[in-house]
Amino acid sequence: MAGYNGGNDKKGDWLVEDLCAKIETRLAEFVLADPRNAMPAHRNMRMYDAPLVGFAAADDPLFSEFRRSGVVGERHLPPCGWLPDAKTVVSVFLPFTEEVRRSNRAPGLPSEEWASARIDGEAFNNDVRRFLLALFREMGADAVSPALDPRFSVQARVSNWSERHVAYAAGLGTFSLSRTLITKKGAAGRLSSVVTALALPPTAREYDTYYAYCPFLSRGKCGACIRRCPPGAITAGGKDNALCSDYIDHTVMPLFAPRYGCAKCSVATPCEKGIPAV
Repeated sequence: MAGYNGGNDKKGDWLVEDLCAKIETRLAEFVLADPRNAMPAHRNMRMYDAPLVGFAAADDPLFSEFRRSGVVGERHLPPCGWLPDAKTVVSVFLPFTEEVRRSNRAPGLPSEEWASARIDGEAFNNDVRRFLLALFREMGADAVSPALDPRFSVQARVSNWSERHVAYAAGLGTFSLSRTLITKKGAAGRLSSVVTALALPPTAREYDTYYAYCPFLSRGKCGACIRRCPPGAITAGGKDNALCSDYIDHTVMPLFAPRYGCAKCSVATPCEKGIPAV
C-alpha cells in the first residue's frame, strides 16, 4: 500500500498528523512505560531511555550496496526480499540508560548489570519489534521484522539483515572503529527494525560516509576504544571479530552464563552517549 487511507475517526487521526512523529511518540511511550524495560534483579534498573527512530525508503540504493562483498555481502536481503510490497524500513536505536552505562565503565570484565541488560535488553528489543508490527497492523499496513522472521540467519558471524547497516541507511548514525554504530545518543545501545508496506518520508542522512561520526576513522583522532578493549581485539587497523568472540565465549560466558556481553568499547569513550566532539 502506498500510504494510510483509513476511514473511521481513529484511523482519521493518522491522516491529519505526521505519521513519522506519531510512530516515534507511540514507541517512546511504550519504551518508557513498559515494565519489561527493567531488571528486577538489579533494583528494577531501567535498561533503555527513549529511542531514536529513523526511516529509509525500501528502494534506497544503499540496500543494493549492502549486498556487495566487503560491505555486508550478497546474503543480505533487500527490504523487498522480506516483504514484496515494501515501501519503508523503520530503524530504532534503544540507548542504554546512564545507570547501565555507568556500571560498565570500570576496566576488565563486564558488570553484572551490563550482562543482564545485554540479554534481557535484547528480549525487550524483540518486544519493541512486536510493538511496531502491531502498530502497523493498527494502521492497516503489512509489516515484517526480519530479526523475528524464520528466514533470518547468521553464517560465519554475518547475518542476512544487518541492523547496523539498516540504521545507517535510515539516518541514525555511522560506524566506528569498533564497528558499533555511533548515533546522536551514542553507541551504547541496541538496534532493531521493521519493514513495512506503508510509504513514509525518509529521514535525511546528515552524513555521506560510513565513518563520518568516528573521529579516529574520519580525522585520525581518538582511538579510545582501542585502549578499552580487554582482549585487544581493536587496533588501528580495525576490529578482530574472532578475537572478540573468543573472549566472550571463553572468558565472559563461563562467569555470566546464560547472560554475556562486554561492550567496553562503547562506554567510557567519547562516543558513549553522543557524537564525539574530539
